[in-house]
Amino acid sequence: MDLSDDSQAILLLCSQLGLPSGEGPKPFTLRDWNPLAAKLHASELKRPGALLEASANELKAHLDLADEEVERIQKLLERGGALAIEMERLESLGIWVVTRADDFYPPRLRERLRTSAPAVLFGSGPVALAGKAGLAIVGSRNVDETGQAAAEFAGRACAKAGWIVYSGAARGVDEIAMKACIDHGGQVVGLLADSLEKATRAPVSRQALSDGNLALLTPYSPKAPFSVGTAMGRNKLIYALADFALVVACEADTGGTWSGATDALKAGQTPVFVRDGDGAPEGNKKLLQRGGIAFPFPFPESESLPDWMAAQAAGTRQGQLF
Repeated sequence: MDLSDDSQAILLLCSQLGLPSGEGPKPFTLRDWNPLAAKLHASELKRPGALLEASANELKAHLDLADEEVERIQKLLERGGALAIEMERLESLGIWVVTRADDFYPPRLRERLRTSAPAVLFGSGPVALAGKAGLAIVGSRNVDETGQAAAEFAGRACAKAGWIVYSGAARGVDEIAMKACIDHGGQVVGLLADSLEKATRAPVSRQALSDGNLALLTPYSPKAPFSVGTAMGRNKLIYALADFALVVACEADTGGTWSGATDALKAGQTPVFVRDGDGAPEGNKKLLQRGGIAFPFPFPESESLPDWMAAQAAGTRQGQLF
């Protein structure tokens, strides 16, 4: 895959690709990268690609960096050959990369998360799906029959409405909603908290990826293992990409679904609907108390889900645009 100079520089500085395990300088975290990006923008260098040719003296002069940071940058940038080999391997697996310097980086991540948007995203399938209107459908891994039915309904309704289902591709609510959407002719974006390489090989993913009905994205290395931290980090991407969110089932005061939903309610950018009614878990009830919008289930199938959600969200926000 062809990379611009800007994207190549960001990949070399902010990813593990081509780095020997446990050796050499550590890549820049987002917290490291943002101040450097701001210095670049304000300097004569302007763009990340300029770092590829800059000398140590130029880095010190233009960016006001300590000697240790200059050395770190130069050592990370030296592995261009190893990066090229790794990129060829990923391309053979159908995996692409996009950075914040690219025009086709998902616009809502840039707009809503700003400097919290990942510097690098890896993915498979059509990246353009991540720029379409849609519903984030999230919930617990362990879900009862009513919750399963609600997840299936939501996925099916998104397919009917032409909405993308944004979800975490985890067992339980995520997988149920995503499968229901694809089975009914819809399209899905899965935000992964662990190995993209493993996900692209899964039989459940291969056909949908080939058909262009599924895109898988992750801000983590394509081989990254699952952790609580990666799950928490990817949750904010699910909410940021969607027009609305629906929490199908949530444990109270614990777990990734609870954390993601409460963070989204605090942020106030994406209206959060929460399944209400008989059998709704205790976590759902607490989310409603924190400002979630009640989502009745069974939902009247005569209603247009996008129109209904827009009307409900507008009512809770006193008609303000969002």
